[in-house]
Amino acid sequence: MKPIKLVLAVMLVLGAAYAQTVDLGQNLFFNNENEIVVCIDAALAVRKLDSPYVMFMVFMGSKSQGSISVHRDDVVMVYKGQEYKMPSMEEWRKEYRGANHDYDLYQRLGKESLAQSQMRFWQYPWDYDFFPVLGRGSLPSDQVSMSGNLGARTKFYFKNPGFQKGDELVIKVKDHKNPEIIGYCAVVLESK
Repeated sequence: MKPIKLVLAVMLVLGAAYAQTVDLGQNLFFNNENEIVVCIDAALAVRKLDSPYVMFMVFMGSKSQGSISVHRDDVVMVYKGQEYKMPSMEEWRKEYRGANHDYDLYQRLGKESLAQSQMRFWQYPWDYDFFPVLGRGSLPSDQVSMSGNLGARTKFYFKNPGFQKGDELVIKVKDHKNPEIIGYCAVVLESK
C-alpha cells in the first residue's frame, strides 16, 4: 500500500508543478506558488544532456520577511517518477571534471528572460554555492539562505539519470527547519 501512496503523492506534486510553472523562454522556468519562489535556468543542462553530471542554475526567494534556509539534502529532482538527491561535494569533485567549462559556458548564455521575470525583485549575493568552481567566486556551503529581498543563487548538479531532449522533471526544495515550507519548479529539457 505504501508504494501506491508514494506514487500518488509524487503524481500530485508533479501535476501541480507543471500546472503552476511558467516557461519564461531561454530554458528558464519560474514558479511562485509556494513560500519559496523558485526559478531554474536549465540552459546549460539543455546544451549538455550527455554530461555525466548536469547543472541547473537556481534562483530562490522568500515570499515572507522571515528567514528560510535550504540545505543541500533538502533538494530533490523528480524524474520519471523517481526522486534523485544531489551528489555530495566529494563525489562531484572526484567524478566530474567539467565544472570550469560549465561555469564558462553558463556565463556566455543569455539571461534576458531572468531580468524580466519576478526574480528581479530579489538581490542575489553569490557568497556561497553548493558546487563552487575552485578559485572563482563563491565559497562552498551545504546551506543557502534567503530573507526579505535577499534571495539565494546556487548551482544544483544531479548525476545524469539518462536525460533525453524533451524530458520533463521537477526540482523541489524545502526549508531546513520547517519542511512544510517548500518550493518547486518544473523543467522541460528542450531547446526552442
